[in-house]
Formats: sequence, C-alpha cells, structure tokens
Amino acid sequence: MPEPIDEHVDLASLPKEERLARMRHSAAHVLAEAMLDLMPEAELGIGPPIETGFYYDFRLPRPLTQEDLVWLEERMRRSVAACHPFRMERITRQEALERWKNQPFKLDLLKDLADGEITQVTHNGFTDLCKGGHVNHTGEIGPFKLTSIAGAYWRGDEKNPMLQRVYGILFETEEELAEYERQLEEARRRDHRRIGRELGIFALFDEVGPGHVVWLPAGATIRRELERWIVDLEVERGYQHVVTPPVAKLELYQRSGHWQHYQDAMYPVMERENERYVLRPMNCPHHILIFASQQRSYRELPLRIAELGTMHRWEKSGELTGMSRVRIMTLNDAHIFCAGPEQVEQEAEGVLRLMEEVYATLGLRDYYYRLSLGERGSPKFVDNPAMWDAGESLLRRVLEKLGLPFVEAPGEAAFYGPKIDVQFKTAAGKDETLVTIQVDFHLPNQFELEYIGEDGQPHRPIIVHRGVLSTMERMVALLIEQYEGNFPLWLAPTQAVVVPIADRHVEYARQVAAKLRAARLRVTVDERNERMNAKIRDAQLQKVPYILVVGDREVQAGTAALRVRGGGDLGAMPVDAIVERLRSERDARALVP
Repeated sequence: MPEPIDEHVDLASLPKEERLARMRHSAAHVLAEAMLDLMPEAELGIGPPIETGFYYDFRLPRPLTQEDLVWLEERMRRSVAACHPFRMERITRQEALERWKNQPFKLDLLKDLADGEITQVTHNGFTDLCKGGHVNHTGEIGPFKLTSIAGAYWRGDEKNPMLQRVYGILFETEEELAEYERQLEEARRRDHRRIGRELGIFALFDEVGPGHVVWLPAGATIRRELERWIVDLEVERGYQHVVTPPVAKLELYQRSGHWQHYQDAMYPVMERENERYVLRPMNCPHHILIFASQQRSYRELPLRIAELGTMHRWEKSGELTGMSRVRIMTLNDAHIFCAGPEQVEQEAEGVLRLMEEVYATLGLRDYYYRLSLGERGSPKFVDNPAMWDAGESLLRRVLEKLGLPFVEAPGEAAFYGPKIDVQFKTAAGKDETLVTIQVDFHLPNQFELEYIGEDGQPHRPIIVHRGVLSTMERMVALLIEQYEGNFPLWLAPTQAVVVPIADRHVEYARQVAAKLRAARLRVTVDERNERMNAKIRDAQLQKVPYILVVGDREVQAGTAALRVRGGGDLGAMPVDAIVERLRSERDARALVP
C-alpha cells in the first residue's frame, strides 16, 4: 500500500523563489490532468517548473492547436478553482510498474529511481510520478497562462521520440503576469528572426541544414562592415591576422583535448585515404601550431594571433535559434601568447578596454561580466589546482583593477582554464554568453610550447584566448534586436534611397545617387512605377536611414528633399551638403538617426 508523506507547507513563510517554484510545479501537474481529459490516450513525459513558468511534455495522437491551448487553460482554471489538495505518497517499484504500465516515459524514468525512493503525487484523481515540491492545494496556484507549443526530444536526445511541449507562464500576482506578457510582446517585436526575414538579412533552408545560416545581401553587408572595423581595431593594437582551414586531422583535437571533452558537440569524423578529419569546433589548435612553427623569443611576446575563424559545432536541434544559436559560426577570435603572468594581466586588461570601446560604439549596454571558475576534483576540468588558483586570481584582479562589476560562477569555466564571460540579455530575456577571455596554462603544456627567455633558457608561454565581437552570427542577431532593425548609418545595408517623384526626375535621381556612391555610400534609386508616398513608405518599412525625394524644384536647384528615418523631414538641401552629412555620420559611426 502507498505510504503517505506529509508535504504540508506554510506557503507564505517560504522565500518567493520557492513559493513560485511550488506553484509552477503544481500547475504542470494540473496541465497534465487537463491533457488526459482532452486526450485520454496521451503519454506523459515530464513537467518541471522553469524560470518564468512551467511546461509539460506529451506524446499525443495528433498535433495540438491554439484552440486546444484555450480549452486546456480553461480546464486548468476549473481545477484551480476547486482547490483540490495535493497528496504525496511513497510506493513500491511493483506498484509503480503496475500504475504506469501504459506510460512508457514514466517507466523509463523509473529505471533511474532506487527502491524506496519512488514517490507519487495525486490531486483530483490524477496521479503523477514525482519527487514532490507542491502547494497544498490547487487554489494556491498563482495567475497563469498557456503560451505556446513546441517540439522537444525525450530527455533532450535526438535519438529519442519527439514530444509536444506545452509552455505556460505563472507569477504570484496578476500585475506580475501582465508585466511579463508585456515583456514577451516586446521580445516578439524585437525578435531577430522576424526582423531578419523582413529585411532580407539571413535565411535558413532545409536543403542546407538547420543551424546553417545563409547570409543574404543585406546581412552580408552588415557582416562585412563589422569585420572590416574589428580587423582595423585589432591591427592598430598589434594583432597579426591569419587564415587557417576549418578542418584538420582528428589527432590535432585529440592532442588539444577538445575531442575528449567536446566530442558530442563536434561534427562526425570524415575518413579518406586512411586519414581521419573533423571540422574544427575551436580555432585555438591552429593558432598554437602557428606559434610552434618556429623558434620564438621573449622579444616577440606578447604575440597576438587573430582570425575571423569559421567553426562547426553540432548543437542539438531543439537549441538552435535563428542566428543566435547555430552550427556553423565565424568567430572574431584571437590567441595571445604571453611571457608570464604579468603580461597575461596586461593583455587581459587591454582586451577588456577594447571590449568596452567596441560595445560603447555599438550602443550595447545590457551586459555584465561573469568570472567563470573551475571545480577542483571534477572530471570536467583539468586536474591542476595550482593552475586554476593562479588563473582565477589573475582574472579576478584584472576585473577589480578596472572597476568592472562581475559575478562569479563556479563550474562554468572551460575545461582547460578559467574565463571572463560577457553576458548579454536577448530580447526574449535569455542570458547568453557573447564572448570570453580565457587564461590557459594547459594547452601550452599539451603542445609543449616554448619561447627562449631573456636568460637564454626555454620557458612555457601562457595563452589568453579572447573574442570581442563574438561570432558574426550571434552579434548580428543581437544588433538586430538592439536596434529593432534600425541600424545606424555605417551598418545599414542601404544607407539612402533616392525617390524621383515622376519619370522625368529619374535621370536627376541617378545623378544624385552617383554623387553619394562616389563617397562610398550605399544608395539605391527607386525607379518603380509607384506613387511617391508608396515609395517613401516602402523605404521606411525597410528601415533605410535617409530618403532623398527629388522633383522639379530639386532638379532646378540642385538639391534633394531629405527625410530621416522615423518621419523627420529636413527639407531641401544641396546634394553636396547631404553627401557631407551622411559621410560624416558614417565615419563617426554615430548611433543616429
């Protein structure tokens, strides 16, 4: 017989985070109860609380619809209003096997549970395999709303069946729920996937493969401007740029340790002529080989090797998101080979100063620094406590010296060393790592790197791994959301559109455009057989920074009527003055209009 477990709690006395976790967990059970009412043949997966609500995974006889969500939500509200108590019990394995004999995913979960640790929770006749953590009755569940349906592999493994996941949001008060819904709407409005499609920035094709971004002309233009800019900044600071292949022999990654630690996230091995190759997940082994290709002197250090290096990582299908989470990416990467901790500290400081300059120019503010630490004794990390202590204290000292606020995150380091992560919030509110600065004592040992010191003896260098712009894919996704597609002039794919009012003004419009192009400005002439207002509206929808309207008066005066994105009308101006205005704004990389 089941053994009752008293799980009664004084909800008001708990910390808010725990109260919400219990409410959200309980709501997931109520969702599963409602689903079995809708489709009694449903197979139940899991239903955990998450940061803003809950979800439950199901294998169902048909795809869910939005109408189903409305029905499920109403059914859940009736259960909440009835204040059904939650009752927790411990049961035997045999009882569990009998109860869930028709629920294959529950039987799969049972394999991971030891005898004597199997518990279930029941409310209103619905029972679920569960470790507990609920409110006392359904009436204590806070305001909620079902929001979306998604696909999810059972246990996150692509080899397992695909389930349907129903998401819900839940907060303690109606005001908090309404505020979060407002944030969701803001996220939808800024979503880089929608804006990127509308502005022709990128595309994803099934024939090319998920997570394999195709840069369209507008996106390729933005990417090219970012690449030129960051390369110029790095060259000014003594970086030497290289180009290395995105593929190498498997042995290279075995030696670096990437194969042992990241094999599941790498593309499969390619075998030809008795040789094994893999697409690189990291650029560092290639740069290490460049360092090791000749004898190095302390006089050459720090040696800064940089590359816009393309990498391949087999991200899980369910985690791919537009351009922000992809499988093929180009990183603004660099590896700085240093002679001792003092140089490492100086170089890390220089990288952080460069980051601050770059993000200020781009107008990025919603980010913070995270010091990611290793865990001593964990198999995930290289076993060298002295190395970890030295690297962590060094990076902490640099952050403190520059007065940059940061948080510490144990267990988030790279397998070979601690790092500083730059954390951004996406439009959807998700915390993402944009770039890192890593201190590496390990790979120089793996590759037996040496330089000749001032004493004439060989010494081991220390490597600083760093990015600044992140991958081109993730940075452009971030900028799309940051600007809502309204790119500053220097990044805008089309910087100006010349609109002739009538056909007789087309030739003059072309002459105006030629003057702008002579100043290396990106300009088009809208020669379509459309009304002027329609042309202006379309240019505004494409978020073009400047619109130049030309008619009889402009032709006679050698001017153009200048409109600024957003509706501002600056009136007629000499074409040369317009060229100078746009050129100055572009060269200053100003954030307006």
